[in-house]
Amino acid sequence: MITDDKDRRLLALLSANSRESTAELARKMGLSRTTVTSRIERLERLGVISGYTIRFSEEYAEGLIRAHVMIGADPKQATGIFRALRQIPAVRALHTVNGEYDMVAMVSAGSTRELDETLDRIGHVPGVNKTVSSIILATRFER
Repeated sequence: MITDDKDRRLLALLSANSRESTAELARKMGLSRTTVTSRIERLERLGVISGYTIRFSEEYAEGLIRAHVMIGADPKQATGIFRALRQIPAVRALHTVNGEYDMVAMVSAGSTRELDETLDRIGHVPGVNKTVSSIILATRFER
């Protein structure tokens, strides 16, 4: 899908700041603005770029209680679990993994009470057999 190093460089710049102007991206890459715009549009069409998001400031993130929730699940009910967890706003991401657990949910809550309620909701989803949570104490870096 990605055709060259320029695409990879463009994706790295957009990952660092998806709101950066095409003019600034073009300057950093040594390309014309039209070329950068065309590359972004092509990457979107190909599905390499599927959307844009925000990253929280450290000050805001420090006010959140974030946790990794390891989930043991019945594989036959995976689709229903994905659907149910997508409906819980505090679940920010869900990954399938190998090993002892089947999924890892990334959870952000405004309070310990909200985290507790979210963990209860996850635990009551049909097909979820067990959960183990780890609260994130600090993020050393994030890309």
